[in-house]
Amino acid sequence: MIYIAVVTFYVLMLLGISVYKSRTVKTDEDFMVAGRGVPVYMLVATLVCTWIGSGSLFGTAGLTFRTGISELWFSAGAWVGILVVYTIAARVRKIAQYTLTDLLEKRYSQVAKVLGTITIIIAYMVIAGYQFKGGGRFIAILSEGSITPETGMIIAAVLIIGFTVLAGMVSIVSIDIFNGSIMLLAMIVTLPFAIAAHGGFDAVVTTIQTQQPSHLSIMGGHDFVWVVGIALPTFLLLMSESSMYQKFSSADNARNARRAVMGMFIGVVIVETLMMLIALVGFAIYADDPRFFMADGSINRAMAEEIILRIGFEQLPVIIGSLLLAAGAAIVISTGNTFLMVTSTNVTRDIFQAFFFKNASSSQIVWIQRACIIGIGVLAYLMMSQFQTILEMALMSYTMIGASLAPALLAAFFWKRVTRIAGVMSIASGMLTVITIAVLNSVFKGSPTEILGFTFPMDTDYIAIPAVIVSVTTLVVVSLLTPKPL
Repeated sequence: MIYIAVVTFYVLMLLGISVYKSRTVKTDEDFMVAGRGVPVYMLVATLVCTWIGSGSLFGTAGLTFRTGISELWFSAGAWVGILVVYTIAARVRKIAQYTLTDLLEKRYSQVAKVLGTITIIIAYMVIAGYQFKGGGRFIAILSEGSITPETGMIIAAVLIIGFTVLAGMVSIVSIDIFNGSIMLLAMIVTLPFAIAAHGGFDAVVTTIQTQQPSHLSIMGGHDFVWVVGIALPTFLLLMSESSMYQKFSSADNARNARRAVMGMFIGVVIVETLMMLIALVGFAIYADDPRFFMADGSINRAMAEEIILRIGFEQLPVIIGSLLLAAGAAIVISTGNTFLMVTSTNVTRDIFQAFFFKNASSSQIVWIQRACIIGIGVLAYLMMSQFQTILEMALMSYTMIGASLAPALLAAFFWKRVTRIAGVMSIASGMLTVITIAVLNSVFKGSPTEILGFTFPMDTDYIAIPAVIVSVTTLVVVSLLTPKPL
């Protein structure tokens, strides 16, 4: 009951802030980019909260449970990506557009913008959807099973959609200062208590060495191809993460946008490393728990993704557990808000405003976007049934964004030789490759089939490799075969 009371109080507090902030929304710029007046400390918090979502709370945790510290390759892809983004953050803010697709249109064409919008809509609906899925699992754990994960998903979807509809980006950056703080505090405090729950550091190490010694190896028994496959999606997503670009545009000036990225780097490295260590300790704690393993002895991937929340609910003192579970609520809500917000901004600006409501007033645009948030939220909920685990959803959506948009976007900033048609074809080829893999995985699910040397269903740990090869090759070859831009 205490856990439910604490989490409910925290969620109601966030709701109160959102309701209060909704009164400050006067224009579409207020709703989309918070009036371009967000200070550094709030921007750092909201950037960290953007990245640390259910993909981290569940996906990173599950990957750690089955691979050990080699999970850090997955996280490190994002860390390197943040450092690259640091070099372009100020330039993005100076361009002062609303979305990443505005940048694609400036450098390439309206076709590139439309393709980018389609890619973002598909991928971000998946990301928003797995926040709902993560929220459903969270509520099921919190209620000790009295609420099923399926019912919990509906509750989570309603809450996240409601938060986003209220005040848009103003609401998001306002509540993320609380979300970011509680997230960091909870992870710092949880680790030592989790270690103590298993009898201390030596006991944790001994159990892991006995049960799965490769969990203490940086390669985790994998080869270099696996490392590339697991690191590429997070790296490329950071390069083309539309919510990041939208939040850069929310900064009060270009210098602060860049400073915020470095703050984000520090925050994300700390939080993700702590999450990995907590999940690793969780492997030691639950090494003999049949709930986490299948009949053949393999790891139950869906259950493994709940390891951090299970530690909070089952292993920690009530006060510490309550803090961790409140952080779990913060993680799910903040990331769900952001991805609904960004997707709806793209739909509103790049489709409705561009083609149907060209003369709409500022207040009308706000209401159009609110309707889009609800519609996208419903579609995101419906898409969840296509995937078994949150990590699977994360890798597929990360690759969709990264392979489609990152090569063209980076070329726009760093390669003057790239041509307009090459950018368009690169985006299209990356998107179609990921969609093709997803379709083939669905068709051959349960009956592995080899096509052109690739076995389907393809392990989602590796899908980024062929998609990136196709996208980058298309970008380079078409650029060199077409006239140099003036």
